[in-house]
Amino acid sequence: MVDRTTRLRWRRRLRRGKRQVEDLSYQAEDQLERHFFKRLNKLPGILRFSITWILLLVILIGGLIVQTRALSNYYLVNQPVPGGTYTEGILGTFTNANPLYASGPVDAGVSRLVFAGLLKQDVNNKLVGELADKWSVDDSELNYTVHLRPNLTWQDGQPLTSQDVVFTYKEIQNPDTKSPLFNAWKDIKVSALDNQTIVFSLPDPLSSFPLFMTNGIVPMHLLKNVDASQLRSISFNTVNPIGSGPFKWSAIQVSGQTPQTREEQIALTPFSGYVGGKPKLNKFVIRSFLDEGSLVNSFIKQELNGVAGLSTVPSDLEHDSNVREYSTPLLSGVYVFLKTTQVPLVDVKVRQALVIATNVPKVIETLGYPVAVVHGPLLKSQLGYDKKYNQSSFDLSAAKKLLDSDGWAVGSDGIRVKNGQRLSFGLSSQDNRDYVVVTKELQSQWRDLGVDLSISTQSADDLKVKLAGHSYDALLYGIELGTDPDVFPYWDSSQADIRSDTRLNFSEYKSSVADTALEAGRTRLDPVLRTIKYRPFLDAWRNDAPAIGLYQPRFLYLTRGQLFGFEPTSLTSGIDRYANVTNWMIHQDKLPK
Repeated sequence: MVDRTTRLRWRRRLRRGKRQVEDLSYQAEDQLERHFFKRLNKLPGILRFSITWILLLVILIGGLIVQTRALSNYYLVNQPVPGGTYTEGILGTFTNANPLYASGPVDAGVSRLVFAGLLKQDVNNKLVGELADKWSVDDSELNYTVHLRPNLTWQDGQPLTSQDVVFTYKEIQNPDTKSPLFNAWKDIKVSALDNQTIVFSLPDPLSSFPLFMTNGIVPMHLLKNVDASQLRSISFNTVNPIGSGPFKWSAIQVSGQTPQTREEQIALTPFSGYVGGKPKLNKFVIRSFLDEGSLVNSFIKQELNGVAGLSTVPSDLEHDSNVREYSTPLLSGVYVFLKTTQVPLVDVKVRQALVIATNVPKVIETLGYPVAVVHGPLLKSQLGYDKKYNQSSFDLSAAKKLLDSDGWAVGSDGIRVKNGQRLSFGLSSQDNRDYVVVTKELQSQWRDLGVDLSISTQSADDLKVKLAGHSYDALLYGIELGTDPDVFPYWDSSQADIRSDTRLNFSEYKSSVADTALEAGRTRLDPVLRTIKYRPFLDAWRNDAPAIGLYQPRFLYLTRGQLFGFEPTSLTSGIDRYANVTNWMIHQDKLPK
């Protein structure tokens, strides 16, 4: 039991606790009244103050961001960077990467990327060393000494020495190898002084010889046990070629069940040991296409970065702002070769009249794009060119008078006749867009002169057969001239003979004056002397009119987006577009200026 005293104590404590709670309640109400409710009327002002500072802070941060971005655009700019896969489509087919055999556009492209030569032409068409560190010729102008760069290696890691160089040219000189390069090298002696030095001994001085040393070198350690007669067909050429060029072979993929639908994709990767430095692209893929339609369609579908082999920009791409067009003049000439042994072109007056009756600027207009005019057997850029010896300019009236004086009378149908012989002959050319429009324009122009011209166009393969047999009256064709003025193969009498190695004298032009001058010009290394020696040839060519110079063809290259590092001014051939392939880039990133 709880006694009375204890109960009274608890009651007092309970009443004291209640009073304390009431006091605290009063104090809380007083504090809320004084510090919260009485200050609510000041809240709008506080909110405005807070919002003002928040907005100011946002403005400051935004300004800082804008300023930073502006400054970054000032100090950082888009610049090309390494990386990426470049896929190039080429019109043609792949058969052989071995530089001893590569000839078509696809074969030559793969070979140039995989194999390196002693020398190469740079983007300015200047001959520079690739595997060669330096080269020289002795006072006799017969012996060339070439020194290799140190520490050269093949793409399989094996050392590349002078023995590989000697092996390459010995194989070319072996008739059983059946290399297209045989005729150029058959009379040249090749020997190695040591692992780094090679000597080439020529039977006669040849000013253009250094250009011979641009073909790819092949590895002796992989091919020395292959019989020369089997070299063209071994797997090395198509499955796993090993070279010393900027790119090494990775893989090949073939699609299509028939020859008509066959396409190849060849993947190449950078070779870090290349003498010109490792390429900046991560991968280079070459795709072959047998027909132009498939090539263009693949490019439209953005499967390709670049396209080679087209003569004009397809209409589907003309207004595509992302397509870049590189139209580069080739160091070549398109001519009408007049077969001087064929009636009626055997008559020099007829040939001269055809030259004068050809309005070359109007012919060029039919192409639809600008090209340089060819005025004779040499280009303006070549040593020895002299405008004094340019072919005669267009003058239809003078051409008609020339034929009138030569006994060619205009018949009732407008075609000239002499001694019962109509002024009629055929013109052969390749069946492509450019040659078709040019031949039609020539046909129209010469019809005004009184010439009955028939036109025959063939595929590239069929035309080769005609060229081999010289089975034509006149020929519209392009020939590679390059930087050196040695045009001996095209105009010397010996090259018209059926027994000649190449038979590139398509006009079957024969002139003792021209022969002497051509021989003298190609055997002199002094530029001034060479220029003098070529003058009688230029004069004879102008007067004898074995051909009509028209224009320098172009190399058309299309890319999707900009191809950084690719800016050629002129090319000896389309394959020379790879002159600086190690610097090609397709990606960009913001980098400091």
